[in-house]
Amino acid sequence: MSAVEPRSELLRVTDLHAFYGQSHILHGIDLNVGTREVVTLLGRNGSGRSTTLKAILGLVPRRTGSVMVNGRETIGMQSHRITRLGIGYCPEERGIFASLSAEENLTLPPRVGSGGMSLQEIYEMFPNLLERRRSQGTRLSGGEQQMLAMARILRVGARLLLLDEITEGLAPVIVQTLGRVVRGLGERGLTMILIEQNFRFVSQLADRHYLIEHGRIVDMITRDEIGKRTDSLHRFLGV
Repeated sequence: MSAVEPRSELLRVTDLHAFYGQSHILHGIDLNVGTREVVTLLGRNGSGRSTTLKAILGLVPRRTGSVMVNGRETIGMQSHRITRLGIGYCPEERGIFASLSAEENLTLPPRVGSGGMSLQEIYEMFPNLLERRRSQGTRLSGGEQQMLAMARILRVGARLLLLDEITEGLAPVIVQTLGRVVRGLGERGLTMILIEQNFRFVSQLADRHYLIEHGRIVDMITRDEIGKRTDSLHRFLGV
């Protein structure tokens, strides 16, 4: 995943605005993501990071601008059609069905593309889920629920993954496991956008970091630039 490798563009967002009623949340987001690239959206709570992912998928009441997915304009599409272009979304709230078993949760979502992982591959990546495959969603730990939410979108064949705060509230050992999973997915050729408060987690996983403030991209930092800009990043993130 070297930042210098040439990549075709998988996602381009141009002048993206998002609205909830009268509230204007995004004020002209511009970003692009290349195939096989991993990028982060960094910013404080309320900066517009999660809304950016939802707006890419059409999950906001109103959006304007341009969202090109693999060269196809999606700004007028419904959300279910956008996901069929090969996008998987792991929301912060995880969305596990409590009454279903872990394995039923895994097999429920429809395929959006070819090349989705088999159950065997999923269980090799997440051994805990194999042990807990018959457990109801309500009986899974927070870490197991997050693994399940991640695994579920890997089953559907998505090539672009939108991951919102996948490490929030989890024990360090689970965070390390998720770090290995993200690296492994990058090696498999998947493209990812991550929202994270845990900068240590993403600092060496991502090729580039977009900084968001008040619904706008205010800067972009490559992996090679992090060492020189650590202090300014910490001030920006308030850590």
